[in-house]
Amino acid sequence: MKPLFLIDTDTASDDAVALIMALRSPQVRVLAITTVAGNVAVQQSTRNALYTAELCGADVPVFIGAEKPLHRAHESAHWFHGRDGLGDHGYPLPRKSPEKKHASEAIISTIEANPGLVLVTLGPLTNIALALQRNPGIAAKVGRCVVMGGAPCCEGNVTPAAEYNIWCDPEAAQIVLRSGLPVELVGWHLCRGEAVLNPDDIRHVLSFGTPQARFAVECNSRAQEAYFEQTGEHGISLPDPVAMSIALDPTIVTHQSENYVDVETSSELTLGMTVVDRLNVAANDRNRAVWAPILDRGKKAKVYWTIDNKRWKQILYAELRQG
Repeated sequence: MKPLFLIDTDTASDDAVALIMALRSPQVRVLAITTVAGNVAVQQSTRNALYTAELCGADVPVFIGAEKPLHRAHESAHWFHGRDGLGDHGYPLPRKSPEKKHASEAIISTIEANPGLVLVTLGPLTNIALALQRNPGIAAKVGRCVVMGGAPCCEGNVTPAAEYNIWCDPEAAQIVLRSGLPVELVGWHLCRGEAVLNPDDIRHVLSFGTPQARFAVECNSRAQEAYFEQTGEHGISLPDPVAMSIALDPTIVTHQSENYVDVETSSELTLGMTVVDRLNVAANDRNRAVWAPILDRGKKAKVYWTIDNKRWKQILYAELRQG
């Protein structure tokens, strides 16, 4: 039986490519897509998800979710992805509409009906936190929870300390990490360096000549510019597709560890920082009180440090090459 995927997304340019990978993979079946405010407003995120599903010829239900983080105002990433999240190329409106059920309800019912499924999160974790607050028991019924988010032990991309998805709703991220979900943390660092689609890789993708390949490059046009402005690195950085490649094939991970992870929710300097207990000192007397909420649940996260960059790109190419 194929693995069953439930994907939560703040659909912008890299999310769209990740959706294409899952929707076109013959190895898995996507049960539902839920949308959240993040890169763009949740209404735009939903339109982008519906448009991407149509581009893939996929009939998958899309459920609209949270319009803002749990306790904060919504801060979009228009500067990186464009006003519409897809590089502002004027893509047409999708033909389908989202489902009536709220995303958090859909997450609960989908997990309850399909224990052991793979939950893949590509945006802020607001919808997942809302579902956990309503039904904490779903955490034990998820087979894998692949989270694109965080900057474990390295610099952030929205502040010096934090990666955007976690920073956007740090309280939600903290709820998820303390919930007992089997979290696999795919940090922003994994989409940099050799993982970036360089100019030769981009030409290779365009040579496929498929609508999905052209869209994957085109919708990331603004993101490519923004990434160069931010890092000085040429190419298209694709954090969500990297996370999706790991969801599809975890053997591309070459170095990982299991650690307690928590999120900073109050500091002005390090808000949204993913704090990894890499040296296993959280349980020491001087730290135990602060780390008690996670220590008491006894659930460590898998933290991924390196991947096989050639193999991640091969997974991407395979799904974009299909006619």
